[in-house]
Amino acid sequence: MALLYKADPVRGEQWKALFAEHAPDIEWRAWPDIGDPKDIQYLAAWQAPDDLDVLLPNLRVLFAVSAGVDQLDLNRLPTSLPVVRLLDPGITRGMCEYASFAVLSLHRDMLRYRQQQMARCWQAHLLQPAAKRRVGIMGLGTQARQILATLQPLGFALSGWARSVHQIPGVDCYAGTEQLPAFLSQCDILLCVLPLTEQTQGILDRKLFRQLPHGAALINMGRGGHLVESDLLEALDSGQLSGAVLDVLQEEPAPADHPFWDHPQILLTPHIAAMTQPESAFGVLLENIRRHQSGKPMVGQIDRNKGY
Repeated sequence: MALLYKADPVRGEQWKALFAEHAPDIEWRAWPDIGDPKDIQYLAAWQAPDDLDVLLPNLRVLFAVSAGVDQLDLNRLPTSLPVVRLLDPGITRGMCEYASFAVLSLHRDMLRYRQQQMARCWQAHLLQPAAKRRVGIMGLGTQARQILATLQPLGFALSGWARSVHQIPGVDCYAGTEQLPAFLSQCDILLCVLPLTEQTQGILDRKLFRQLPHGAALINMGRGGHLVESDLLEALDSGQLSGAVLDVLQEEPAPADHPFWDHPQILLTPHIAAMTQPESAFGVLLENIRRHQSGKPMVGQIDRNKGY
């Protein structure tokens, strides 16, 4: 029995050492050196190779080495193949750290102070108390709930929106398309951690921005496909939005002539909000393999109809 790894080779060496120490019964193989494909029952990958059913005829489970699976073309995968997200606690901690940094940067006007620094301008601006700053999160899954729990002690007025109804202590929750306008109308800082699906593709667009309070700010920690980039530029130039923190783009890496690089109201980071860490993720992956071997449900298995 073997597991094939197809992702970052540097972290792959860490994974290999962990499997050798803690699960020697599972043979570790790294793409593209797959050996005898009939031995491979498990695939851990960022993106899957083509024609999986032909290439790996005995594959039992595809483990995504990420919390999301939108980088996978589910339509090209065998319908009977279970696809499992990696619910790495290290990813969650990273997301919480990044969300706190991004919210506080916008709350404390750091984009404007950065511009002032470049202009050698020493000028203070009035400080808005956190209790009067309304922070809304789109998506109320595991990551979003942990982010909300991290932000709560800072005193922000918190709200959340999702397709289905949720109840979270200390958070005003909205659900469905009918309640989306009411949710948006009270978000001074809007943070997106939605999964990318056909329904959420391009959701951060001109229409949505117009429903936010004038001068609101945006944080996108979801996927680049959520954002209509030209609409964001329009909203920033008109003053409808005051700033944005973006960790993801439609095209990554961003081309040298991308307008976001030099925009004074945009803070751009190269998809680093969270990264899978073998030390924290290994136990989760191994537990799921053992659960599959014993016929138990795996944690993080996606609903192919929903796409997450």
